Amino acid sequence: MAAPADPVVLRTRQSSLGTRGARAAGALLAVFAAGACNVSDRREVELGRYNADQIERQLPLVTDSVVGDYVQALGERLASRTSRANLEWHFSVIDSKDVNAFALPGGFVYVNRGLIERSDRMDELAGALGHEIGHVVRRHSVQQLKRVGGTKVGLALVCVFTNFCDSRTARVAIDVGGAAWLSHHSRAAEAEADSEAIANVVRAGISPEGIPELFETLLATRSEQPGRVEAFFASHPLEEDRIDATQRIIDGMDTLVVRDLERDDAEFQAVKQRLASLPPSTR
Repeated sequence: MAAPADPVVLRTRQSSLGTRGARAAGALLAVFAAGACNVSDRREVELGRYNADQIERQLPLVTDSVVGDYVQALGERLASRTSRANLEWHFSVIDSKDVNAFALPGGFVYVNRGLIERSDRMDELAGALGHEIGHVVRRHSVQQLKRVGGTKVGLALVCVFTNFCDSRTARVAIDVGGAAWLSHHSRAAEAEADSEAIANVVRAGISPEGIPELFETLLATRSEQPGRVEAFFASHPLEEDRIDATQRIIDGMDTLVVRDLERDDAEFQAVKQRLASLPPSTR
């Protein structure tokens, strides 16, 4: 496939898009969709940055520096040891009580406040971040874009993060292609991201045991409070066989190595206390 023409570079942190901006955005998305098979890192980052801007205009971020700095540092600890360490990785916390996480092309990773609050230990949060990093490393998000084409991806991702799309207005705002973006990664892609997550945390000196344990917690929560994890299960298919698969990988590792890996730290527990002291999420 021939390389697509250079897309229009869309600058970030601008005011809401006007007609011209929306047209340029659609053109950029179409260019990426047409050439997703050979998208360069620079173009992938441009796409991720554009959609990150859409998301951050629609959803509140946790701006507390203690929380933000910790999640950024933990994410960088994992991402810096991957094959895409050259990306400028961004890790942000969405102020939503729903349990979820998502990755945009180019190294933009979001985790909901609810997932941090639901995690008991640092290795559980690290496993969730490692999984989303795995989607970026394997370029699953770019593959999704190829499937969707030029659509309202930013708004669609807002729906992925929270139950915002329960409102009729939001559902109407998303076109058919945007709804397609909401469909979860394939089971094969989720399995690949799980394998990447295990490798990512181990390389960073963190125990992989938190990965299946967080899955177990989420399955239990689905029975007790299904509304809190509905968005997660909509975008991350999770059944007992997936938990078994990750556990089998871990069981095949050197027990002595796994035993000595880090499971928790005082900073993570301080972050949880900090979140508990902040005003509750409104979404």
